[in-house]
Amino acid sequence: MNAKTDAIAVFDSGVGGISVLRQLCRLMPGETMLYLGDSANAPYGTRPAAEIRQLSLNVAEKLVARGVKALVVACNTATAAAIDVLRQTYPDLIVVGIEPALKPAADRFPGGTIGVLATPVTLQEEKFQQLVAHYGGLCTVVKLPAPGLSELVERGKGDSGEAEALLRPLLAPWAGKLDALVLGCTHYPFAAATIRRILGDKVLLLDGGEGTARETKRRLVQAGLLNETQGKIIIENSLDDPMLLELSHKLLEG
Repeated sequence: MNAKTDAIAVFDSGVGGISVLRQLCRLMPGETMLYLGDSANAPYGTRPAAEIRQLSLNVAEKLVARGVKALVVACNTATAAAIDVLRQTYPDLIVVGIEPALKPAADRFPGGTIGVLATPVTLQEEKFQQLVAHYGGLCTVVKLPAPGLSELVERGKGDSGEAEALLRPLLAPWAGKLDALVLGCTHYPFAAATIRRILGDKVLLLDGGEGTARETKRRLVQAGLLNETQGKIIIENSLDDPMLLELSHKLLEG
């Protein structure tokens, strides 16, 4: 039986999910958050879907064994590939995923041009195709795969010359042409400064972190499990590297 004081487990393929953790902590400061970055197997975004599902199940098993009341999949790629099997595996657990913020972008700019910056796997998965089918009639959707960007963020280089060199050929042709850019990977908000240098300040950048936090809180309230006392934040990583933990805390505070 889940208790209010049990932790909310949050996982990502690495440090990217810290962008979601920040939103969860802001919205629910009384909760204990247990974050696990699977940097030992990063990036997920270039792996086959079946492998991503297995990696996600492995991480979830470790977290659920520690007694948690909710599981937040703070990784777009893992959500696209594994959210259904995670919900089937843990039917009595609150399981919340993240998806590209295409709906708010389409609502904000009907008839506009919306770019979606994401990993190749996220853009290929059926869940994203369903999003495009649903909202693509309201706007023009431009798919922008960005392999390599997550790895730079993992090294603390989301705002760097290397990130700009990777992104400029992809994004520069769309400068002045996009109304919004959906950041379809939880690592990408940490490259926002680089993205703005290329696209300018008029393009609205959207990510799914806030929506995921709101949905998690809604589900906890619905289940009578919201904890409004004083929680704590525990950050762990599957890769035994103190620098990664240091980077994780720095990104959380940033």
